[in-house]
Amino acid sequence: MSKVSIIGAYNTKFGALVEVKDMISFKRRIDQKSFYDLIIEAGRGAIADSGLAAKDIDAVWIASCSPSRFVNQEHVAPIAVEIDEALRFKPMSRAEAACASSSVAIYDGIYAIESGRYKNVLVIGVEKMNLLDTAAMTQTLAMSSYWPEEGSRGMTFPGLFAELAKAYMAHYKFSESELRTQLAHVAALCYRNAAKNPLAHVQNGPASAEAILALPDSGKGGNPMIAPPLRLHDCSLVTDGAAAVVMTTTEIAKATRKKVVEIAGIGHSSEHLPLSKRENKHVLEGGKDAVRKAFAEARITVSDVDLAEVHDCFTINQLMTTEALGVSPDGRSGFDYAAGRFGPDDEKICINLSGGLKAKGHPVGATGASMHALVYKQLMGEPIGAAPTKKAPHVGVTFNVGGSAVTNAVSVLRRVQ
Repeated sequence: MSKVSIIGAYNTKFGALVEVKDMISFKRRIDQKSFYDLIIEAGRGAIADSGLAAKDIDAVWIASCSPSRFVNQEHVAPIAVEIDEALRFKPMSRAEAACASSSVAIYDGIYAIESGRYKNVLVIGVEKMNLLDTAAMTQTLAMSSYWPEEGSRGMTFPGLFAELAKAYMAHYKFSESELRTQLAHVAALCYRNAAKNPLAHVQNGPASAEAILALPDSGKGGNPMIAPPLRLHDCSLVTDGAAAVVMTTTEIAKATRKKVVEIAGIGHSSEHLPLSKRENKHVLEGGKDAVRKAFAEARITVSDVDLAEVHDCFTINQLMTTEALGVSPDGRSGFDYAAGRFGPDDEKICINLSGGLKAKGHPVGATGASMHALVYKQLMGEPIGAAPTKKAPHVGVTFNVGGSAVTNAVSVLRRVQ
């Protein structure tokens, strides 16, 4: 079975790519870069970065979480024909797995290449979220929960991850103040990294835990409670953006390129969709299973990993994904972040050099592809923004989740040439 490598990648600028005309109701929104523009930009960028021509692409996957709700568009995949006329008549499919949609699309592309049916595959992740007002956007995202007992009863994703945070706090016997301090260190690290990332949604966030903790509980510029114990600065952003990768066999990549980054292992594990069915909410059991699968396939241990992009849709999930990776013991990652670990100057592993979902942004359907694209660029020696200062990275990991850590997608990327 052929191994698969990424040979091109592109990430659009992430942000709230709309202009709000009605500042009273916030309901009149003018599109600055459309859903269609984002797909075309990312696809063209990745193909150009790969050195291939569009005619060389054998198949396309587009990942998007909820385009029918966000932009009134279903039947999304054929939009890729507009990238280049040479893509007309190519097979195109859409993948959906909530916030892990584009990681799953990448896996579909890997399976297709491994099967031998296709040689070169383009995968694009995209989401345009900011055309909806807050209420409509919140309900749209809630549809990725277990609707009968979560979304339909008013449970939001801040609320779902607050349940994980409460379970984590109770299991490890942290006070709310102790956990709040740990989470502030996570957010501050992401803000510092995003300040160096020209594609990030937020590039001027508070750069220290002390600055976050000093913010008032209410008012403009404050840090209000969103879903106890999670506050505003514990939450990722409502973001528009797209990212794309081009993949081929490692054999072809090695024969045609001086530098090659292989997807050395993947782990795709699904948890119970209803949070009520999970007994151990303080730990990401599905995430740990995905890590085991990916590391086993890549034949690595956590000590081999130089950098990771983990799914910090909420700061509590950065603590929990860090522990699921095995980087920190269970219940101890917050202490490691507070001690200054995991930044660009860390001697062992750097985490969320992009700024993470917290500050780079979280256009849900694009997040997995963005993680893969930016880790690929790091391993190619072409970092976008912050980069490790102690050593050149050779192994990177993406840890993407969909829903309340229901779909768990972990990839090991390794520089092999």
